[in-house]
Amino acid sequence: MAEAHEHSIPRKLWEHPDPKSTQMWKFKTSLENATGRKFENYDELYDYSITQNSDFWRHVFQYFPIVYSGKIPNPVVNETARMDSIPRWFPGVTINFAQNILFSGDGHGNPVIDAAKADDKIACTEVREGSFLEPIHHVSWKELRQRVGTLSQAMRARGVKKGDRIAVVASTSVDTLTVFLATTALGGLFSSSSTDMGVKGILDRLTQIKPKYLFMDDWAVYNGKTIDLRPKMKDVMAGMTGVAEFEGIIPQVRFAHSPADVSAVPRAQTWAGFISAAKSSDLEFEPTAFSDPFLVVYSSGTTGQPKCIVHAIGGVVINAHKEGVLHRSIGPESTQLQYTTTGWIMYMTSLQALLMGSRIVLYDGSPFVPHLTDFIKLLGQEKVTHLGISPRYLQTLQSNNVIPKKVTDLSHLKVVTSTGMVLADQLFEWFYDQAFPASVHLDNISGGTDLAACFGCGNPIVPVYVGGCQSRALGISVKVYDQTVEGGKGVKGVEVPDGVPGELVADKAFPTMPVTFYGDNGPQRYFDSYFARFDNVWTHGDFIMIHPVTKQVFFLGRADGVLNPSGVRFGSAEIYSIIEAKFADRISDSICVGQRRPQDVDERVMLFLLMKPGHQFTPQLVREVKEAIRKATSPRHVPKFVFETKEIPTTVNLKKVELPVKQIVSGKVIKPSGTLLNPQSLDYYYQFAKDENLVDLAEPKARL
Repeated sequence: MAEAHEHSIPRKLWEHPDPKSTQMWKFKTSLENATGRKFENYDELYDYSITQNSDFWRHVFQYFPIVYSGKIPNPVVNETARMDSIPRWFPGVTINFAQNILFSGDGHGNPVIDAAKADDKIACTEVREGSFLEPIHHVSWKELRQRVGTLSQAMRARGVKKGDRIAVVASTSVDTLTVFLATTALGGLFSSSSTDMGVKGILDRLTQIKPKYLFMDDWAVYNGKTIDLRPKMKDVMAGMTGVAEFEGIIPQVRFAHSPADVSAVPRAQTWAGFISAAKSSDLEFEPTAFSDPFLVVYSSGTTGQPKCIVHAIGGVVINAHKEGVLHRSIGPESTQLQYTTTGWIMYMTSLQALLMGSRIVLYDGSPFVPHLTDFIKLLGQEKVTHLGISPRYLQTLQSNNVIPKKVTDLSHLKVVTSTGMVLADQLFEWFYDQAFPASVHLDNISGGTDLAACFGCGNPIVPVYVGGCQSRALGISVKVYDQTVEGGKGVKGVEVPDGVPGELVADKAFPTMPVTFYGDNGPQRYFDSYFARFDNVWTHGDFIMIHPVTKQVFFLGRADGVLNPSGVRFGSAEIYSIIEAKFADRISDSICVGQRRPQDVDERVMLFLLMKPGHQFTPQLVREVKEAIRKATSPRHVPKFVFETKEIPTTVNLKKVELPVKQIVSGKVIKPSGTLLNPQSLDYYYQFAKDENLVDLAEPKARL
């Protein structure tokens, strides 16, 4: 893939008919007027945004209607501080997340109810799978402010204070949004997980952050099924017994006509009972600093418990304005529908559109129930302007010959955002050649949970070409480092030229860097996650390439052992732990990698087993291994292929090396690193890049 792109410009699919009318262009002009400079193109604007980091972000802060108090400092960050010291941004500025969602700034930081957030305008629309043709729950800005005021007053009366954690295990409902905003109005930290997460996964998160309260849906709806969550509530409550900070659970009613009886759930009280403590519905916002925490999100590494990543208020607010307005063209007239669960960073992104006064559609359930076309009809019915989905969704439509523009009127649709996994070249072409109106801007983004922002994203003033992300996001200095340099304490990375694949790094501080990690040894885990490989730069773990002409950012896969089939990320360590726990008597070692060749639309997981002497690799063993993985994790973790291997590549320190194997089975020819103990072992894996060998070699006549 990399070589093909180095020497050719991919096919152009879209460009804005009037770039000068875009918010990105207007911002560029504003920055030119403020600096006395002229930016001839996006590349020059981007270069300014990363070389003049403080000046750029100061202008962004002043440009948008942000609610704040205090004097904007100059500089807004200490640019001489080491990046791994996690420098604080905008010291002296006070800013509250919920206040910025519910009000707009008047240009001087004061909160106002402007035309975008007028009392009678709709702020959000709640939709559930299969029911959108019936009356929909619309919530006005006035009602949302009243709901948040009442719940925040109840929380305050019950002792919730600045710095406390409030968790939800819930759907993307108005209730969940209300909990988020009430928590952050008080200066608390919000944490969300989806209802389909297992009890162990929920407790792995909650026992680290130690919340004061848990709000949890009483029922879940997905794929035509309604699931009673009370048994899960009881198990979660049992697991929280030893957490001194935890005071109880508040069930969220999903069906107003049939709320679940939760009297048998320990330490549970109804929503109505909880808010009865409120003396008023007045909105009072706790003064919080720009760098104060407000959100805990979770990321799966290759080892151990999930990382509890803590994000700061100001960074997310300022970056959301920059990305939403400049890169994604969201405004007060927009209607956004981001398909997501509450357990993903895209839930945060879905709510950020409220900052701009946009209406958001909160969708709960499968997008394919009861028919493949129903979700598309919703886009027409609600006149959605900004849709956020995944490549897996587009792939399902394509494979079922569903043409969205033939299903409903998509004339209102302006931008479609895709993320969660690599968007295949063929889907880019299908999108424009067959599926969607030619005027729609396809915005392929990549960034993540770790930074609550994008490294690569859309851009309305440059063309969309086949593949990758259109450009690097303003204000975040993305570089590509030589991936073969092993790194270590004090090791400086080596930048490679555009057109050469390598490791994605950010070499300057940015406002949405996490402020810390929660849990045992959190600060050290933070450093080890991003700063241990190369000195004083953020190493993200993605293998990327920047096109030398178009400046597209091609994401070529993960640079570590995190697997990503169908956008479901998990660590190879999860697989290894099961093999070691259940099969240590027969299996000596294993290596688990993702395969994604240029022709593949999705990543597939491959597991290679090194048998102990005297034990045979058999179809029965393969069945047992797959079943053990399915039972311990989920069906989505089960490897597509299981093979035998005679040798596993390791470093001289006997650490098994996944990346070369991943690259080889994905069709690349590589030069082994000098750090390998047994470089010849890699030769065995080349055969698995060929389709015929996947059939002939797979699980001796017993592929499952």
